[in-house]
Amino acid sequence: MSLTQGPAKANREGEGLGAREKAALCAREAERFLAQDLVLLDVSGLSSFADYFILCSGKSGRQVQSIAENLEARLREHGLRPLGVEGRQEGHWILMDYTDVIIHIFYEPVRPFYDLESLWSEAKRIRTGPTGGPVQCAASDPS
Repeated sequence: MSLTQGPAKANREGEGLGAREKAALCAREAERFLAQDLVLLDVSGLSSFADYFILCSGKSGRQVQSIAENLEARLREHGLRPLGVEGRQEGHWILMDYTDVIIHIFYEPVRPFYDLESLWSEAKRIRTGPTGGPVQCAASDPS
């Protein structure tokens, strides 16, 4: 296998992504695995530990776990590996830490209890298209 094939290529591709591009990729992939009510928040001006939050939901604990498992596998194909994943066993709130992008996957009835949208209400919401994914991931996008 040459150096331009397989995992080595994926690692180089993932390493070259900026925070906004990484957030857009994560949001698109979460949506691909049927994550619902996806919200992409720019917390870069409010947080010292992340630039973007992705909030989404699943209709059952098993769906939440499935979204997280498939999302992690798909992002690995792009060379992205989480620093940590919490809540996988319970499936009520799974947090996936991709350094500058934090993904929160909630079991639908649990999401309003934690209400991260209100907690981070000063964060800028990134515009989304009709399917919930970001309209544009270019850093120059003024959304």
